[in-house]
Formats: sequence, C-alpha cells, structure tokens
Amino acid sequence: MSQLNSVTVQGVLASYAAGRLTPASFLAAQLEAARSDTTNSWLSLISDEQLAAYVDGLEGKSPDELPLFGVPFAIKDNIDLADLPTTAGCAEYSYQPEESAFVVAQLIHAGAVPLGKTNLDQFATGLVGTRSPWGAVHNSFDPNYVSGGSSSGSAVAVATGQVCFSLGTDTAGSGRVPAAFNNIIGMKASKGLLSCSGVVPACKSLDCVTLFAHTTADINLLLDIAGQYDVTDCYARADGGSEIYQTGQALSGKSIGVPKAAQLEFFGNQQTQALFQAALNQLSELGAELVEVDFEPFLNAAKLLYEGPWVAERYAAIQSFFEADSSRCLPVIETIIGGAQGKTAVDAFKATYQLQAYKVRCDEILAGVDAIVTPTAGSIYTIGAVNADPITLNSNLGYYTNFMNLLDYAAIAVPAGFQQTGLPFGITLFGQVWQDRKLLSMGGQLQQAFGLPLGATILPLPIHTEAEQSAAVEEMVELVVCGAHLAGLPLNHQLLDRDAVLLEETTTSANYRFYALAGGPPFRPGLIRTEQHGAAIAVEVWQMPVKHLGSFLQGIPQPLGLGKVELADGRWCTSFICEGYAIETATDITHFGGWRQYMQS
Repeated sequence: MSQLNSVTVQGVLASYAAGRLTPASFLAAQLEAARSDTTNSWLSLISDEQLAAYVDGLEGKSPDELPLFGVPFAIKDNIDLADLPTTAGCAEYSYQPEESAFVVAQLIHAGAVPLGKTNLDQFATGLVGTRSPWGAVHNSFDPNYVSGGSSSGSAVAVATGQVCFSLGTDTAGSGRVPAAFNNIIGMKASKGLLSCSGVVPACKSLDCVTLFAHTTADINLLLDIAGQYDVTDCYARADGGSEIYQTGQALSGKSIGVPKAAQLEFFGNQQTQALFQAALNQLSELGAELVEVDFEPFLNAAKLLYEGPWVAERYAAIQSFFEADSSRCLPVIETIIGGAQGKTAVDAFKATYQLQAYKVRCDEILAGVDAIVTPTAGSIYTIGAVNADPITLNSNLGYYTNFMNLLDYAAIAVPAGFQQTGLPFGITLFGQVWQDRKLLSMGGQLQQAFGLPLGATILPLPIHTEAEQSAAVEEMVELVVCGAHLAGLPLNHQLLDRDAVLLEETTTSANYRFYALAGGPPFRPGLIRTEQHGAAIAVEVWQMPVKHLGSFLQGIPQPLGLGKVELADGRWCTSFICEGYAIETATDITHFGGWRQYMQS
C-alpha cells in the first residue's frame, strides 16, 4: 500500500473520501501486489473480472453509506467465499461453495472487497504455519522463521500491507499466535459472537472466527459489522457485552492478573522474557495494578485440548474424508487426527467433568481481576526447527493459548516490542466472555503506549490525541426511548454505558399505537405510527455521544429499528420504531399510555 500513508481501514476510507484514491485503481493495484506476493500467503485470488464486479457494486456509493467502502481483505481458506473454492489446506478436500460464509457476507455487504483465500495449517490444525501442502508461509520479518498458524496467510497478508484486515479462525490460538509473530492485532472474540456458518470446522464446539488488523480501532469497527447474530449457526450467541470501545485511559485503575513467575515459560528465550517484563512495566505506568495469580488451573485446562478427547472433534469434522483415505492428509495432520480413533464417550464425559472443575477455579481467579496478561507465545522458531520437531515446538506455541476457548474466554493479542533479531513479540490480554470491547480498549491504550510501526511496514501507528477524543465526545445525538431502555429498566445500562444522559420525560404526539411484542426476556414494546385512533405514549429523551451510536445500533434486534418519531411539542426525533409485521403476534397496550404503566399492571 505504498500509495497510502496508512494501511488501516480508517486510512483507506479517508483516502477515498479525500479523493486521493479510487476503488478501481487502488483495488487493482492491491490485487496485483498479492499476485506478486513472496511470502506464500495466498492459495487463490479473485480474477480481474470478479474484481470488476465488486467495483461496479460500489458505483454510486461512498464511505458515508458503506462503512467498509472499497476496503480490501483476505479470507482464511477454511472460510467460504462464493467466488473461490474452499480447500481447508487440502487440495483433495476442495469444494466450491454456493454462497459465502455468514461473516464474509456481512463484510461484503458493508462494502469490503475480498481479494482471495489465504494459506493455512491443514484443516486448521497447527500453530506454526508450516503444515500446508503448498509450503510454509514465511514470517513477514524474516522468511526463515515461522509465521504462526493456523491462520498464517491471513496474518502475513495484513502485516505486509496487502490487505487492510483479514479473517482467520482460532481453536487453540490460531488467531493470536500469528498476530504476535507479525506485529499486528489479533482478536479472538467471545465464542459465538462471530458466526461460524460457512466455516470448515476444526472443533465445532470451540471454533471462533477471528479478526486481524493493524489497530484496535479497526478491529472494533469490524466487530460491529461482522458480529451479527446468525440464527443458522447453532453455536452462535447474541452479544452479551455492555462495554464500549474507548480510546482513553482504559487501563487506569484496572487490576491485571500476572501468572506467578514459576508458571511463566519462555522456552529458554531470554529476550522474550525481558520483553514481557517491559510490557508489565508499561502496564504499571499506564495506571494498572498488577496482581499475581495462580496460572496452574489454566495450564491444566489447556492440556485437555490435545491430550483429551477434544481431538475427536477434529476427527468428526472430516470423518468421511479421513476414513476414505487418511493419506491425503499431511503426515503430521494424519497422526494428530488419527489419534482420536481410540477416544471413547466415557473419555469425553470424564474430560468434560474435569474441564468444568478447572473452569470453576479459573473463573474464580479471573473474577478477582479485570483481565489477565500473558505472552502470546513464549518464543518463536525457525521453519527448519519446526520441521525437525513439529509436535513439541507446536505444543510450545500453545502454552498460553490452548485453554482460551475451552474455558469460554475472550482475548486480544497486542504487539509489544521486538527482539534483538528484529522479530516481533506480543502479549495477550484475556477476560471473561463478552468483555470484548473492554479488552479492545485496554489493548488500544497499550498499543498507543508502545507506538510500534504497523505490521512489517515502516508506517507509523496513527496517534489518538486528547483533542481528537474530546472532539468526538462533543458530537451528540438525541435518542427517544419508550421501553426497556427507560431509566431504571433492564436495558437502560446500554445507554449509561455509552455516556448517555437523560434530557426530559415527555410523550409522543397522539398519533401512535403501542404494542407488547412477542418473546423475551427482556420484554420489548413496539411503537407504530397511525393517523387514526392513535394516542400519546410516554417516552424519555436521552442524549448520547455520536461515537457510541454505532455500537448501540448493533444491539437492536428485529423487528425494532431507529427512525423518526413525533413528540408532543411537534419535534421529530430519532427513536425506536417497529416493523409493521410484528404486531400480528403482539398485544395492543396503547390504553396503558406507556411501558412503565403496562409493566406495573
């Protein structure tokens, strides 16, 4: 992306808005650069004709309408894109999907343009990036070193500036280890927040789609867009978080757990050990309180992933393919997946009970702090070393990552410095499920403090100044609420968490019908305008910073939405409104005159 001063999503959008770039020329240049890639990151790329179709789809639109207008991205090749075959890192397994994965479709709908599918450890089984029939993906800083896996190509494509962001997957660390080894942000959000529909499963009950980008601000935007609830994914969960992403003092006054010194492992690498200590010092300087925690229960849980029966999920994912001819898998993959054949249902239940015991203990430890910090990986290895000892060294890379999905935690990998060899080092912050934005905020402040260049480019990290933050806060929007968001009611915290303040209590004009919608909890009303037989409905007017409106909108489920409502004094204000079809199964409660009165009845 030499044409830009930035490789971030925000940088590209700013260049389009200022007229410095056009999608047609920029995306063509990026696709050509990908075709000339020397890191072995790509398995397939879209054609010129397919690119032209995406560019045509942007015609007449702008970044004001599409939040990812013309932003290029990459997709790990175990995630479906309708334009290209999915291989999961195995040519014999390859198939042509009829439609794109749910997450991919959300991003494309927002204006993003996929350039192609990226290399990976076969069937997403590995943390090294060397287990591919197409060859190892080379580290973006030193081609002799591993890139990290299994989302190897996705991470390197971002780090080298070929795309602004990418999709990976993470079962045991695949969305964090490659981020650390390539000096970028890797977000393993809460399990189920990003749909896995259209993803070749590794361990279906544990898999997460992950995001790679250069900044936490970009990750936050992507999470808003991609993190939509998918009814077709049986493991999907609606976002249960109430935190918001903030660029301010997210670490000030926070307690951060640190594993006991004897439980930290750097595998003989003194440089990474020193860098981790430097990161702890940085946390302290930013106002965090470091608290020593017992890491043993987390490490014990991690052992269950490969030593326990969960490896049988990998077998189940490709059972018919594997049993037909397991030799079509790479030898190391055949060995790992084949090891599941001796596992029994009894083994699975025993391990489940053991995991639950670990989780109770780990949750107790995590409840005593705001987050826990660890190295993302204790060390890094050459490709030659990994090829000589593929199982042991791969296992070493999962020391701090294997437990995360088993215990249902969220995590973010953040760049944290460079070794004397010039290779990156990274740390991970993790917390309870649904603390994604809290972790993003902490990671964002850390990233600003470290001030490292973006990925393997020489481009500087965009600085969030206090003036920029203040300007964003000063832009406000008024919002009318009529139901569970009223002061003191169950969803009011979603307003308070976004720094909203109550301006007034009033009513609508006498032109509305009011309904109790089916479903819940939380129970919700629907407000429908009518020119006949209407009534005035009690509402509250709140004021919210514009910067928080996007995250608020993401939490509004069908059939509700935002529109304009007429108030008693004739003003038309932004408010919750309801799709007309919903009243077919709803109860008319207009005669109560408001939601509080109805709930009290």
